[in-house]
Amino acid sequence: MREGFFRAVSTAQFTDLLRAFAPLAPETVDLLAARGRFLAADVTATENLPANPRAAMDGYAVRAADLFGATDSNPGYLDLAMDIPIGMVPDAPLPPGRCARIVTGAVLPQGADAVVMVEYTEDMGAGAVEIRRSVAPGDNMLFAGEDAAPGQCVLPAGTRLRPQEIGMLAALGHERAGVGGRPRVGVLSTGDELVPVAATPRPGQIRDVNSHTLSAMVAAAGAAPRTYALVPDDLAGITAALAAATAENDLTLLSGGSSVGARDFTLDALRALGADILAHGVAISPGKPTILASLGGRPVIGLPGQVTSAQMVMLAFGVPLLAHLAGDPAAFDRPPRTFPAELSRNVASKQGREDHVRVRLEARPGQLPLAHPVLGKSGLLKTLLLADGCIVIPADREGFPGGMEVAVRLL
Repeated sequence: MREGFFRAVSTAQFTDLLRAFAPLAPETVDLLAARGRFLAADVTATENLPANPRAAMDGYAVRAADLFGATDSNPGYLDLAMDIPIGMVPDAPLPPGRCARIVTGAVLPQGADAVVMVEYTEDMGAGAVEIRRSVAPGDNMLFAGEDAAPGQCVLPAGTRLRPQEIGMLAALGHERAGVGGRPRVGVLSTGDELVPVAATPRPGQIRDVNSHTLSAMVAAAGAAPRTYALVPDDLAGITAALAAATAENDLTLLSGGSSVGARDFTLDALRALGADILAHGVAISPGKPTILASLGGRPVIGLPGQVTSAQMVMLAFGVPLLAHLAGDPAAFDRPPRTFPAELSRNVASKQGREDHVRVRLEARPGQLPLAHPVLGKSGLLKTLLLADGCIVIPADREGFPGGMEVAVRLL
């Protein structure tokens, strides 16, 4: 057991603890349900794609050697041997000195090794075609097997399936795909002060925000959230809710109760259930009092109750964990997508912790956008509403100077 709120682990150590959780078992889904999922195994072609040489442009299929030196002022003239519509395989080769009218996607006749674009040709009538461009072998055509050849690994395991990868699977005849499992995520919010969104808070009460924001983040990451009823600050109630959520989900997110106050029962509830407390505290701001536990081999993350802290920890650790569970082999190693901006002013940071600073972007034509820090308390929603992204100040820095180029991750 590794714990201790005031002995916070580094973000790298926390990430290594997350790596230890096993990805989910793979499943097979229809292609229409595969977008955003990760391939569970290599996909190897069993046929040529395309199956035959095909035209990539409307025009004329030719033997490139027949048009050597053809130009606007010195055109070549070829006799029309055939018309090739889409869907027909020519039953005769293309003789030397002749051409074949062809449309995009149609199969080239044997002997043809290039296509001249129709813009550079003119039908002269009586079966003669004027061609005002020379071509090299392979111009404006696709070779058989150019996309994929038998035995070739076209999509390695762990590939995230975008529409273009799904198109490749369809082209190879795959109606279904083997993908990593879709994580089921239980979302719990604790606290006597919380009331449902539809309720009118009495003095000292607040509406539940974290259940909704965390569930939205889970869904945006491609996982399946399940929100549970609000849990008051009661050891028995939290223990029962955790037991139910961890039994029904692959990951449980519990917000609130991760600090060291008298009513923070999350640690006691986890211990009562026999969980291994892997970390209590991580050197990140906001979000230091984060808990990581393993219960029945499944991860439980105890998030701070403050709305900004909970979302920033989810972005830093929860989203990569979901990708890891779903079968992404590079979930913790692939840097997040960022773009450059110029920091508008100095930003101080406490050495020894990784600071995630929200920024608002100001466009500047012809220059890098300005990144204005949006500072505020972790309980304020507006610091996230006003922010377009965030920058990360490493634990070994005491801040960033104004004018520095920074990498902004969109929120």
